[in-house]
Amino acid sequence: MFSWLARIVSACLRPVRRYARMSKGDNLDDVSTVGDALVWGKDLEQHSQVETGSDAVFVGVYDGHGGAEASRFINDHLFLNLMRVAQENGSISEDIIRNAVSATEDGFLTLVRRSYGIKPLIAAMGSCCLVGVIWKGTLYIANLGDSRAVIGSVGRSNKIIAEQLTKEHNASKEEVRRELKSLHPEDSQIVVMKQGTWRIKGIIQVSRSIGDAYLKRPEFSFDPSFPRFHLPEPIRRPVLTAEPSICSRVLRPNDKFIIFASDGLWEHLTNQEAVEIVHTNPRTGIARRLLRAALNEAARKREMRYKDLQKIGKGIRRFFHDDITVVVVYIDHDLRCKNVTVPELSIKGFIDTVGPSNFRNLRGLE
Repeated sequence: MFSWLARIVSACLRPVRRYARMSKGDNLDDVSTVGDALVWGKDLEQHSQVETGSDAVFVGVYDGHGGAEASRFINDHLFLNLMRVAQENGSISEDIIRNAVSATEDGFLTLVRRSYGIKPLIAAMGSCCLVGVIWKGTLYIANLGDSRAVIGSVGRSNKIIAEQLTKEHNASKEEVRRELKSLHPEDSQIVVMKQGTWRIKGIIQVSRSIGDAYLKRPEFSFDPSFPRFHLPEPIRRPVLTAEPSICSRVLRPNDKFIIFASDGLWEHLTNQEAVEIVHTNPRTGIARRLLRAALNEAARKREMRYKDLQKIGKGIRRFFHDDITVVVVYIDHDLRCKNVTVPELSIKGFIDTVGPSNFRNLRGLE
């Protein structure tokens, strides 16, 4: 058993137990964020998931677009699909995680098919999906979209070093545009510059996601009555994919923590800035500290004070910064030799409770 995960669990659960039922406007005892409606709010809870077990941790960051149905579906099904596939195969691996993502995509497209007649806009709902699994000392990362996982490690000079673990599937990246053009040589409009941003078919920036059925299945193409999602002509084959980029690595003694965050954080903080904030500050409230740093930078870019940004209404604030979801997992190697019981708990967005995790069903797997 990897009892070093106990510290990870306790670091996560102390604030979670206290704030799991909190909503916007409740008090925080972190002096840097007391009364700060931008930093803590119920809307920020909906896009993440943490599952802890005796020798495993699961983290999910789900950044939805077009509506909440896709990210909610992932929250409800991805981890359960992972547990099912892992049990069937007796282990966890890159292929197991890939199969769990595929099953989640298939499940959501089935939901779209069933609901399309009464709720057609469900075909335009999708979600980026970043997943991290620590299983018996190995870290697995799967990503669709432009969320990012960054690991902080101590280098030879005892300085913290940032290493990005994920590839971002966003048309703003030249390599993504090249990939799309090579996959669709017959389509001169596969990527289009619109409103100063490269977009796939002039509509969406991310090239991989769960959902977005109208860009994957011709039968879900919209007619002109849906101008925001209408394509000049129906697609002949998918222009988006649900194939994740996956990597794995054995955790090393100098690995200290992992930051999982949606693109809203990385729009304002570099990898190195983020790991330095985590490395040089107390653990309690560290995700909120990262969020505050990003919002401060967003205000600075607009030549505003942070207090002025706080006064902007939620609907308008979207023009100043994107939604931001952050989860930080600390890695404590010095606890491996201690006999510590790790609770198997599930902390999920969209609900306000902490409950038992299905990680208990993985006992005995290789």
